[in-house]
Amino acid sequence: MRYFSTRDRGDEKRFFSLKEAATKGLAHDGGLFMPEHIPAAEMKVVEDLYKKSYSEMALYLAGLFFGDDVEAQRLKTTVERAYDFPIKMKSIAEGMNTLELFHGPTFAFKDFGARFMGQMMGILNDNDEVTVLTATSGDTGSAVANGFYGVKGVKVVVLYPAGKISPLQEAQMTTLYGNIYPLKVNGTFDDCQRMVKAMFADEKMREEINITSANSINILRWIPQSFYYFYGWCAWKELTGKELPYIVVPSGNYGNLTAGMLARRMGLPVKGFVAASNANDVIPEFLKSAEYRPRASVQTVANAMDVGAPSNYERMMCLCGNDIEKLRMEMRGFSANDDEIVAAIKEMHEKYDYQSCPHSAVGYAAAKELDVDGFWLSTACAAKFGEVTERAIGKKPKLPENIGELLSRKRVFTEISAEENELKKYLLQV
Repeated sequence: MRYFSTRDRGDEKRFFSLKEAATKGLAHDGGLFMPEHIPAAEMKVVEDLYKKSYSEMALYLAGLFFGDDVEAQRLKTTVERAYDFPIKMKSIAEGMNTLELFHGPTFAFKDFGARFMGQMMGILNDNDEVTVLTATSGDTGSAVANGFYGVKGVKVVVLYPAGKISPLQEAQMTTLYGNIYPLKVNGTFDDCQRMVKAMFADEKMREEINITSANSINILRWIPQSFYYFYGWCAWKELTGKELPYIVVPSGNYGNLTAGMLARRMGLPVKGFVAASNANDVIPEFLKSAEYRPRASVQTVANAMDVGAPSNYERMMCLCGNDIEKLRMEMRGFSANDDEIVAAIKEMHEKYDYQSCPHSAVGYAAAKELDVDGFWLSTACAAKFGEVTERAIGKKPKLPENIGELLSRKRVFTEISAEENELKKYLLQV
């Protein structure tokens, strides 16, 4: 499989190998990489493998993209190591269903992409030294740090906004040590993302350091996120007997939602999607007005979705042939403010005895408001956002095992300003 940039046009496309696309992270022109063609999945095969295990189903789907680039046994090992945790479809009430994606090691859906990418980068780079540079609004950093921890030849530099992520999210990034280098940035997530993009655009620096990204802009993070949509579809069909769901996706940088769009183009029978945002409603607004207006992000209780300039907007439009009307036929928008998010957490607890993180609560609120016949994605464990959950339900959420020990460990990080030159200086020295 070859890859091209979202900013390439027509016959002027320039193609890259998997290793080139994965290592570069961001394309030469600032665009995001896309596969040359989207392979078709056989749903009968998917359903048969679903009954066996998630990893067997994921291996089949991974082979469609990466089978020509990675030897079969190595790809099998990659998938088995990446997906050694469960995925669950949960029915909290009649017609209210959610796909729980938070049962991995960092209790967030980003484990699905980050762990796969970590294993694959180890294969593709062989003995080459590489620095993984990524910005996070919360969960990406912890998932990437865990996914790449101990991978030979890889250094991981994670930028996160000071005071704008939860204590548990910070602990998951700053207590691994080893090849993980957390940077606490005095700014917003948008600042972190801007700084990272500036490093990729600095050709002179990239001649000195081999850097790649592990955000959802990276093809190895993005494509594997399409796999759990197939699993969710199978589980929903098994639960309801229906075959054409709407899927509600809590969204910030929109890698998750565009992965669902990718799955649909692979042949997944989906009626449509809901782009469910917090107050950072750039995409829901775009769906209404047809004007894309990125802006500075605002801080909310659903902090991992605090993104004002979503990178995957380019993939979203590329998948729709840059036609807003085609996008509108596939997707509806929804946004919730902080009060509505807290109220949704409270309602789920009181009515259904179910604890939800604030991001997943946006999905619930959208499914309820739009009367969705389908399911929403639950993206993180409620305990990762204990302060918000406690505020909503009046008690501390149940903690997964080993969380207490993690929170008690010493945190190691470097604090920097939101200046690109300071990041560049750090990268040249680390």
